[in-house]
Amino acid sequence: MDRRMKIELFLLDNLIWVILGCLFLINIFITPKFFTYTNMINILYHSAILSMLVLGQGLTLMTGHLDLSIESTLAFAPGIAILFATKWVAGLNPIITIILTFFVGALVGLFNGYCITSIGINPFLQTLSMLIILRGIILYLIPFAIFNLDKSYIFLGNARTFGNIPVSIFVMLGIFILSDFILKRTSYGRYFLATGGNPRASYISGINTRKIIISAFMLSGVLAAIAGLLAAGRQSAVNNSMGDGMVLLSFAGAILGGVSVSGGKGTPIGMLGGALFLGTISNSLTLLGVNVFIVYACQGLLIFLALVLDRAKAKIQNFLFQRERIRKLKASLK
Repeated sequence: MDRRMKIELFLLDNLIWVILGCLFLINIFITPKFFTYTNMINILYHSAILSMLVLGQGLTLMTGHLDLSIESTLAFAPGIAILFATKWVAGLNPIITIILTFFVGALVGLFNGYCITSIGINPFLQTLSMLIILRGIILYLIPFAIFNLDKSYIFLGNARTFGNIPVSIFVMLGIFILSDFILKRTSYGRYFLATGGNPRASYISGINTRKIIISAFMLSGVLAAIAGLLAAGRQSAVNNSMGDGMVLLSFAGAILGGVSVSGGKGTPIGMLGGALFLGTISNSLTLLGVNVFIVYACQGLLIFLALVLDRAKAKIQNFLFQRERIRKLKASLK
């Protein structure tokens, strides 16, 4: 593979960062008060919650599946944990409450993964049913909202550090860096990508694809629970509408970030770019005073563009590899 093709493939794999850079440059000139310290922090802060869902959705897509239940898990996991701490087991230690939040998210993912891999239920139908079930339960258990949460519980989503930087930004960046390291530098990461790329061949080669898929759904559930924890911290309350409507944006962010809908491809750093792209679009439209319904329509357009981009990238990549094969063939005939 020559240097030119390596550069082309690198740019193709990191296209979202090129697009994000162009979006920033455009907004610097056309959007008032966009390129300010406060607004840059604001974009990162408001991208933290969605980025967790983008990463969770991206991980399940990389195994060739999908998870529609994450937006309901975002509300369900902290909702159940807070009910334990305030009503069912009054006075529960806030650290245990946080751990319980993660546990509930993992349990939802485990149930989804088990039903899909062991019972054979279609991933779309399984996670769609869980989306409805979990939202219904939390609407029943928490008719409105639970306020006055313990300061330790809301710390990650509410506290700020030096330079008035929210702790949630460091949480977001830390999780993405750790995820990228695991997928690129560990055997689990290699098995993970292999399972999504070719599950049959991976199974024949000795990879326990069932466990890999279940672990992907469990990670998705935990990440949704972390998003819920950050959301609860941001508003200092848990309400039954948290995460509503965010599942489709998680798809858009993952696909824009380079995850293929056919599985086996994607990076957490790319997904971070996808989440920041969505956050930047929302922020710039708000600063420009665009009508909220137009903003909603733009979000739908972004989902469509993400799907088109996924197909276009696949075709361009096939073209590049085809051109490389022709080049090598011509070189061998000389």
